Amino acid sequence: MPLTWVLPILIVMGLVAYGLSRRRAIASVAGDARRLHSLPGHYGLNALLATMVPALIVLALWTVAQPLMIERMVAADFPRDAVAPGSTLALTLSDVQRVAEGLEDAARAGVIDAGRIAAMNLEEATEALRAGGTVMAAPLTEAVLTAAVEYHARTVAMRRAMLATLLAVAAIGAVWALHRSRGEFRARNAVEQAVRLLLIAAASVAILTTLGIVLSMLFEAMRFFDQYPWQEFFFSTTWSPSFSGRGGASQLGILPLLWGTLYISFIALVVAVPIGLFAAIYLSEYAGKRFRTVAKPLIEILAGIPTIVYGLFALVTVGPLLRDAFAQPLGLGNSASSVMTAGLVMGIMLIPFVSSLSDDIISAVPQAMRDGSLGLGATKSETIRQVIVPAALPGIVGAILLAASRAIGETMIVVLGAGAAARLDLNPFEAMTTVTVKIVSQLTGDTDFASPETLVAFALGLTLFVITLCLNVLALFIVRRYREQYE
Repeated sequence: MPLTWVLPILIVMGLVAYGLSRRRAIASVAGDARRLHSLPGHYGLNALLATMVPALIVLALWTVAQPLMIERMVAADFPRDAVAPGSTLALTLSDVQRVAEGLEDAARAGVIDAGRIAAMNLEEATEALRAGGTVMAAPLTEAVLTAAVEYHARTVAMRRAMLATLLAVAAIGAVWALHRSRGEFRARNAVEQAVRLLLIAAASVAILTTLGIVLSMLFEAMRFFDQYPWQEFFFSTTWSPSFSGRGGASQLGILPLLWGTLYISFIALVVAVPIGLFAAIYLSEYAGKRFRTVAKPLIEILAGIPTIVYGLFALVTVGPLLRDAFAQPLGLGNSASSVMTAGLVMGIMLIPFVSSLSDDIISAVPQAMRDGSLGLGATKSETIRQVIVPAALPGIVGAILLAASRAIGETMIVVLGAGAAARLDLNPFEAMTTVTVKIVSQLTGDTDFASPETLVAFALGLTLFVITLCLNVLALFIVRRYREQYE
């Protein structure tokens, strides 16, 4: 039975349990629903939740654990002398998984018979992978094919075991709920408690996700610092990774990347913050209702444009324009890829983040503050400058913080607009790069997760996370300070 049928089957079982539980509860009081402790629907919902929720929890845990278990089993049987020179067991196992998935895709597409996967030779497997659209970086070997067949067989077996387990868990939950569906059972309390637990779990997703991200980066960054000196990483001014020396020939200093990140983000904020804030003030305080209803959606369209489109705009239009109009006449450079190009285009992209949020917070300032200022003789501009903007400052700081975080994490605009050169330079018309671009480049292709050249991506990501956290703490300090004054 395909796994795509699992969720529909669980839904059907839950609905059947809902109807049977509701009917059993009514039958337990001789058909008089007034004698039930709860509404009939509560008994049905209790059965529905008891049938589906435990099975879905098992499905989520199984989905996470199954690949790890299979990979560990296959790795235990894989001959170490079959690992190609210059490769590692982890890279070889990734090839094994790719071959296993490619053979399964070919069988699903009808290219080969699923029952013949275990008996295929190298030529047949290679042809099946090619016909199924799987691209291999290296020729298929006998050891990899054998391990891939084992990987596929264990995957099929564990899928069947998972399906049987899910159906058993759902059936047990349904029977248990039906047994409890009697008139004296407090079904409403049970349903409310279950819903409360589900809401707590939903609220915990963001916290647990953040914790998982931090821990995953932290552990890998610790592995990196075990192989590469932290002093050179944080204080070296040279970024020159070399994948041939396992760290011996690499210079992985973060300072050039950090400088490019902050330089481009600063230019972007210099463009976005004044324009966005002035646009928000005009829309909320000066613009008429008809103009506002047209202008605000048009500004927010900028937020919906894909970043790759902004990158192409920077590469094709803004970069050559800045080079021809400023860089070459002033003798500052001949490249269309520059910090100024990426900063200007990124600033245009960030305008709606600042404008929309600032507009909403300025509009939320109580009208009584405006009327009081105007009643004391202040002009409209003085009211905006001395009353409205200070009162809305916490929200404006939040908007600027969101724009800054967006600028620090941007990648595509930097790749196409600023280039990939890691350097320390004050010239805004020179090509530079950022931390996020190098994270992508270090994790692209067949990477060895035991080498410092790959693990450095996690150290870069952790550093970027700390910077963003510091920005949040600073913004929180400003918000709390001014909120006390204006609330």
